[in-house]
Parts: sequence; structure tokens; C-alpha cells
Amino acid sequence: MTLNLEVMERYFPFLLGGAWLTLRLTVITTALGTAIGLFTAVARLSRLKIVSWPAAVYVDFFRGTPLLAQIALIHWGLPQLFGYKPNMVVDAIAALSINCGAYVTEIFRAGIQSIERGQTEAALSLGMTPVQAFRYVILPQAFRRVLPPLGNEFIAMLKDSSMVAIISMEELMFRGMISAGRSFRPFEIYILVALLYLAMTLPFTRLVAWMEIRLKREHRREGR
Repeated sequence: MTLNLEVMERYFPFLLGGAWLTLRLTVITTALGTAIGLFTAVARLSRLKIVSWPAAVYVDFFRGTPLLAQIALIHWGLPQLFGYKPNMVVDAIAALSINCGAYVTEIFRAGIQSIERGQTEAALSLGMTPVQAFRYVILPQAFRRVLPPLGNEFIAMLKDSSMVAIISMEELMFRGMISAGRSFRPFEIYILVALLYLAMTLPFTRLVAWMEIRLKREHRREGR
């Protein structure tokens, strides 16, 4: 078997366009998922059951079911139920953001709970309200601690975004399937697809590793 470089060269620009859409899709859905996750984490930590229970149901459902099924449910299931025309882009962003939000909820919840209770008590003793103590004392520290896991979630979402290919979203994986069908050279095409995913994830993997090392050093300094 020989590697057909001409095929790889011919389809590279087409796949690169798909990779650019994959990256934009990941940035948008991770940003929306982070906002959803922060809001839901606060709800989960609430002492009011009417607030914490819906948040817990949301997290359990979207972490406990396959992303593929969630995309299909949002793109084909909801239009059948409510009688509207599905929009591929909106549905892809919605499905990925909601799924990402469920995982980010648990990241933020762990981060907030990792802050020592004495920090809140100290802020309250200085005359802050509970909301001010959370906004200005707890949240900045929690956010710094959750940066590495948030980075890992971004990398996971970048790879998981390939699942929106089932609704014909022309991201990298979908364009790879089109290219393999047209060229009849699946090995060359899918190795190119895999290398493009690697080229996108590798910088973020290194960045997360650097953040984790820096965070450990800060913890050691704070522990002295």
C-alpha cells in the first residue's frame, strides 16, 4: 500500500475549513457552557430544594446520557414535539453548550466547595453581604482553581464536537466523511483529519499542563 500524498494535498484546504468551524464551534459552546455551569453550580449549592433539585436533575440527565442522543433529541425530537423547523447551527450549539454546562457545573461546584469556610466568615465579619462575599472573595479564588479542569473540558468539547456530523454540520469530521467518499482514499483522509484534531488539541493540552504546574506552586507557597 502506498500513501497518496496528492489526495491529501487536494483535500487539505477543504478539511482546514472544517477545522476552523470546529474551533469556532468549540469556543462558542465552551463559553456558553461555562456561563450555564457557573449559574447551575450556584443553584446546586443552594439550600433551597426548589432551586437545587432542578439543577441536580439537569446535571444527572446530561452527564448520564450520550451526547449523540442529546444532539438527535434536540435536532429531530424537539421539532416533532413543538412543530417547528430545525436549525442545524442553532441545534448544534445548543446541544454542545447544554452538555458542556452539565460538566462545568460539577467543576465549579467542586471549586467553590474547595474554598475554606473561614474565607466567607472573614468577609462577613468585615461587613460584606453573603452575595458580596461570594462575588468578591469566593468566586475569584474558585475560578483560579478550576482553570485547569476548564481547559480539559475545552479539549474534550473540541473532540466531542465531531458528533454534530450526524446532523450534517460541516465541521472537520463531516468534511472528512465527504472527502473519504469522494476520493475513495479513507486512510489518507482520516489520518489528515486526526492530525488536524491533534494540531488543535496539543497547544491547549500543553497550556493546561502549564496551568496545573503553576497552580501547584501557588498552593505550596500558600501552605508555607
